[in-house]
Amino acid sequence: MELVSVLLNRAWRLTGLSDKRSRRMEEKALEVYDVIRTIRDPEKPNTLEELDVVTEKCVEVQELGDDEYLIIIRFSPTVPHCSLATLIGLCLQVKLQRCLPFKHKLEIYITEGTHSTEEDSECASSSFCCWSEASKCV
Repeated sequence: MELVSVLLNRAWRLTGLSDKRSRRMEEKALEVYDVIRTIRDPEKPNTLEELDVVTEKCVEVQELGDDEYLIIIRFSPTVPHCSLATLIGLCLQVKLQRCLPFKHKLEIYITEGTHSTEEDSECASSSFCCWSEASKCV
């Protein structure tokens, strides 16, 4: 009976750690989203958030180590033939490199099925990937 109790206590503790880690990743994802949502579209006077190019659901954060994170962003261009998809990806990359206060690896993708040239376009089929040290937003 004691063994069962010990195992249950360990399982609850592990679940608690998992919940804390999951919450921390959600908080990091919201922090990333807060940085990118205000980026202006290159062709329109609206933000990427207003145009649904980026949403909270398009940001995923995974822990790699002590205060090191993998950030995955999947954005959706406003139209399937968007000629500025590469520029939007680069804007996301530069803004995050300048503004995030923690070390991160960044992967940026165009959401599958949202761009007409995703099979042909080098920018659509590959990711924008980089490592960045913590920095201060200017």
